[in-house]
Parts: sequence; structure tokens; C-alpha cells
Amino acid sequence: MAELREMECVGLQRLLHGGGSGQGGKCLLLDCRPFLAHSAGHIRGALNVRCNTIVRRRAKGSVSLEQILPADDEARARLRSGLYSAVVVYDERSGRADALREDSTVALVVRALRRDAQHADICLLKGGYERFHSEYPEFCAKTKSPTAASIVATAEYLEHSCSSCGTPQHDQGGPVEILPFLFLGSAHHAARRDMLDALRITALLNVSSDCPNHFEGHFQYKCIPVEDNHKTDISSWFMEAIEYIDSVKACHGRVLVHCQAGISRSATICLAYLIMKKRVKLEEAFEFVKQRRSIISPNFSFMGQLLQFESQVLATSCAAEAASPSGTLRERGKSSSTPTSQFVFSFPVSVAVHSTAGSLPYLPSPITTSPTC
Repeated sequence: MAELREMECVGLQRLLHGGGSGQGGKCLLLDCRPFLAHSAGHIRGALNVRCNTIVRRRAKGSVSLEQILPADDEARARLRSGLYSAVVVYDERSGRADALREDSTVALVVRALRRDAQHADICLLKGGYERFHSEYPEFCAKTKSPTAASIVATAEYLEHSCSSCGTPQHDQGGPVEILPFLFLGSAHHAARRDMLDALRITALLNVSSDCPNHFEGHFQYKCIPVEDNHKTDISSWFMEAIEYIDSVKACHGRVLVHCQAGISRSATICLAYLIMKKRVKLEEAFEFVKQRRSIISPNFSFMGQLLQFESQVLATSCAAEAASPSGTLRERGKSSSTPTSQFVFSFPVSVAVHSTAGSLPYLPSPITTSPTC
């Protein structure tokens, strides 16, 4: 791409060493790789741009800051106000600037920056993440092992079982970290106060109608009373659950989302959160969570509701509507404990309800279709 300045890795290293990067600094880093690649490892302080196939299809060669940074209001405002002196973009292994394909993510992002953030000096990191990580790994954030966050906290509890919740033996490990403030687990984990304290959990989201809240005087609780079956409309609770998770995050807390086994209902809520807040497709979100908790398996109806939710969220993101999507997504009435919603979806097949009394079935990947805008 013509007239795009290139930055050597050593130049970025100096910027990072001086503390001038990130949303609050004078240099903004934009990671143009897919969500899963960014989640596995990225340069510290970098924001992951959203430029999936749906965004590309609707953009037709021209994306906006709202589309590529849908959840980063502060960064967009600072870009438009000229508060960033430089913006460094990178992909996996960026080559020369003049060799970038016009339809590449980097090229689309650069065009958006030139149109909406004209005061910033836009640079391409030579060699991309791969080269920078090889030369300066200390400036990169790598994803921890899926269970690393909980091994120390839970190893001494492996011989215990939660008789009141009936958690199966294969789930005696600890909750897994989905995001730094969001954890996914089971009723067994929710019943271990010492385990929760070790992970600095401050709030719990109980996605069940029968699991007790054991420590209401110690933790903040919210309940979503739904069953794990093909008749349940779990999507009508998505926005309320997302807002609750965000409220915990805003207070610098940590929330554990759990159901009975941490396989279907609570996993569905975590997937909905990633779709909404990270603006990723269900397939990406599913793989991301599955890497951390391999036994997740939302029932077929929940997967259908998630697909419809994805279609609505990403279509709203593509259109870059000024209004918050929560107004159109949440149709649930406050007075009903079994709400209905436009997202309810049922496959024309019977779906067995997960049972914690025996073995829990695992579906390798129930995603077979992708919605279109």
C-alpha cells in the first residue's frame, strides 16, 4: 500500500518501553489478526480489530471505525480527536507496505484510519506479530494454559465432591478463565468458597433453577432460572446476563458463570457475551471457549438461539447503528420468570437433557451453518 510508513520492531519496542502505547498513551496498537489468534497471543496493549467475513461483505471495501472497533468507544474518540500521534497496525507476518493486498484486513483498517483519524501517523509493523514476538517476547501477552489459573487454587480439593449439587467426577477441577473478569464453571465450583476466594471471584451468575447460592452474605449473586432443554428460551436472558457481567467488570470484580455441570447453560451465556462484546461469530467464540473448557456442549436449541443472536448482533455491528443494540435485542418482560423472545429456536428433533447423574455427552462441534447479513 502506497505511502504507508513502515516501523521496525526495535522502534515499537522503544515505544513500549517508554510506556507510550495503549488507549491512554500516545500510540495505539491495532492487531489485525483473527480473534482466536489475538486471544492466543498479542503485543501488550494492542486492540483487536473486528473485520470478519460479514463485516467485509457489507463494507464492500470501506469499513468505519465503528465497525472495526465496535466495543472501544474511548479509542475511537481519541482517534477522531487526534490524541494519538501514531497508530501501529500489524498482522501475523506483515511484509512490505507496498505489497499489501487491497482486500487485506490491514489495508481496510488503514483506509478507515485515513478517513476517520486523519491526524495520526499510521505505521505498519514490519514482520508483524510473528517477528516481534520472536525478538521481544517480554512485550507480548500469551494466553495461559486453560486450567493454569485454577490448578493452584483447586488441587487440594480434587478428592472432594459436591454431594448437594451432584457434580460428576470429571468436573472436579477448577473454573476456567474466559476473560480476565469472566470465569466459567459448575455448581461444584460455586459451592467451594475457598476456591472462589483463591480466584478472587466477587460475583456469581447462577444459570439454573435449582442450584443454591451458598454464600449470599459473601458474594454478589444473580440467578437466571432456566432449564437445560430444547423448549427453554435462554436467549431472552442474554442482554440481562451481559449487562450483569459488565456491571461486575466495571467494579473491577470477577464473575463466575455456572449452571449444574458448566456444560450447556452457563457455556451458552459465556458464548453470548463473547458474540456481543467481542463482535465475533459463534464459531470463533465456541472454539475459544472450548479450548479452555473442552466439555462445553450447549444443546441444539441453545445453539440455534446463539446463531440467531449472532446474526442480529453482527448485522447491527455491520450497519454501525448509533443506537445501542440492547434496545432491540432485549424483549423480555421484567415480570415474567419464563420469558419469550424473538431469538427462541427449536430444532425439529428431540434433544436429551444433560444429566449430571451419569456421563455427559460431548458434541465436538454443533456449528454447521453461518448466518448472512
